[in-house]
Amino acid sequence: MRVTEYFPPSRSVALERIHAVRPNDYASSRNFLDGAVTGLSPYITHGLVSLSEVHEGVTALYELNSQHKFLMELGWREYFNHVWIHRGEGIFQSLHEGLLSDSAYAQELPVDVRQANTGLPVIDMAVQVLYNTGYLHNHARMWLASYLVHIRKVHWRVAADWLYGHLLDGDLASNHLSWQWVAGTGSSKPYLFNAENVARYAPEVWHSPQSVVDVSYEDLDRMARNPGQRNFFARLRPSFGGLEEPPLFQIPPMETGWSKPKQNTVNGCEVWLVHPWNLGDLPATLPEATVVIGVLISEFHERWPWSERRWQFVNARMDELASIRWHGSAQSIQKALEGAKSVRSSYTPHLGDWLPGLAECEPQSQLFKPIGKCCNSFSKWWKLVSS
Repeated sequence: MRVTEYFPPSRSVALERIHAVRPNDYASSRNFLDGAVTGLSPYITHGLVSLSEVHEGVTALYELNSQHKFLMELGWREYFNHVWIHRGEGIFQSLHEGLLSDSAYAQELPVDVRQANTGLPVIDMAVQVLYNTGYLHNHARMWLASYLVHIRKVHWRVAADWLYGHLLDGDLASNHLSWQWVAGTGSSKPYLFNAENVARYAPEVWHSPQSVVDVSYEDLDRMARNPGQRNFFARLRPSFGGLEEPPLFQIPPMETGWSKPKQNTVNGCEVWLVHPWNLGDLPATLPEATVVIGVLISEFHERWPWSERRWQFVNARMDELASIRWHGSAQSIQKALEGAKSVRSSYTPHLGDWLPGLAECEPQSQLFKPIGKCCNSFSKWWKLVSS
């Protein structure tokens, strides 16, 4: 499955998927790998559609009460963003200690995991699907995270960074805080799974009988609390080759029409900046002569490289929105914009260190009412926003 086949970088496709959502089917089958998931996550992450548009499109056809599972799943994404807004860089560190201290976990992802060569079907299938599609069902993400953190003793941050790089829908808040939820550093207890759980929710090729996860939850809990587990698996690492991990890129890896920021391009003009997280329709209120410029801020991508698949997705959509596209440092973009009459954009915490210095930013669209104080649990936040 190529990205262009299942995730065309098209707003019209995203709107069609919103209209195709069956919320009750989603609620009853979302944990199954072949369940009625929406396929909307890359479009939401990159701003082709907002959570409000998803909600409005679905509720135009179906009545959802305030505790409907579909609505709560939209809530999780906004909750993670809420935590990011309040904690900032703190989401990239353990929010509190998990089962073991941070020092008990490895700072490198095992080679056999990178190569989908662990011999454990549920993990090898997850890595294969990730590399082949840039997407992974949420339940499979949880299995992968639990295995890496609690059985292989890999630090959640190391593994979260690796997964983010290969995801088409990678959102830093949703991804890294989900890993913390599984690890138990962002939740009251860790997430564990066993072979019986996999057999219930996944196709047969994923099943993992007579394996390290074919044990009781009590045994899994004991393994998760055993700091010596990492060394045990290091001795069992397969020595033969598996899949080759796809490369990640700090800059667009192909000729895509990007140029260095150029001074005097926008002198006296009103400017709207398009970035990878606001790829929806341009605001209807833009003055007719507004110059639309696509920007990639190099400081972000040097820290968070992407797969070629994700670069293609973003570039294809941005090409529809902006005839001028700049790739450079925040300083070089700022200098090129000095002569503009005005510069506007929409805010994203992904670019929170740089974008407000370049443009007057419109606030993020929110589906739920804003909460001024950081909530340390989803249940607390959900109670406030759904009442």
